[in-house]
Amino acid sequence: VKKCWFFLSKWQLVRFQSIVMLLFMATKTKKNPKDKYKPNQFVVHPHHGAAKVLRKVNKNVEIFVDGEPKSKRIQYFEIEVLTDGLLVMVPVDSVDEVIRPVISKNAVSRKVFPIFKEKPEEAGTNWSRWYKVLTEKMTSGDVIQVAEVVRDLTHAQINKGISPALKRMLAKARTTLASEIACALNVDEETAIDKINQHLPEEDPEDGL
Repeated sequence: VKKCWFFLSKWQLVRFQSIVMLLFMATKTKKNPKDKYKPNQFVVHPHHGAAKVLRKVNKNVEIFVDGEPKSKRIQYFEIEVLTDGLLVMVPVDSVDEVIRPVISKNAVSRKVFPIFKEKPEEAGTNWSRWYKVLTEKMTSGDVIQVAEVVRDLTHAQINKGISPALKRMLAKARTTLASEIACALNVDEETAIDKINQHLPEEDPEDGL
């Protein structure tokens, strides 16, 4: 009995040490939000596309506590949108909810461009629902969903024509997508747009247009 008890205790000790080690490694590898992005690093904002981190800044903002105005010091990442130079302030504490890193070069060829070869989703009879889905994809911050918007609206424009509102959405989607691809491939935006056009179908093979 004593031997079994000793063996069990030793096994429990080893298991405990393994758990502690895993927790230590998880804590060690988890980045502090303040150190996650560095100046000149490229990121993606869901509403603006690719951007460059400029610096971290501290600002005093007024908040209300129990109905009383209080001053609170908040740290931000200041980023510059590549397409129009717009400066955006992203709170450090919620940075993971707002921006993300640019996709890798391999992801462009393996995940983004193949989207253009998949069957497009069409409006069907429920146009308003389709428009809502497209809008949600545009603001998702997901490069794959933005690529789907480019695919679907390009298909609709070629085969049926689209409204002015959808034309603006398509232009925005193309610009947003091109800005991230340009960063991932280290090319200019014009070259990125050319690559998008090369992978998009120019006509619907089923209709023979």
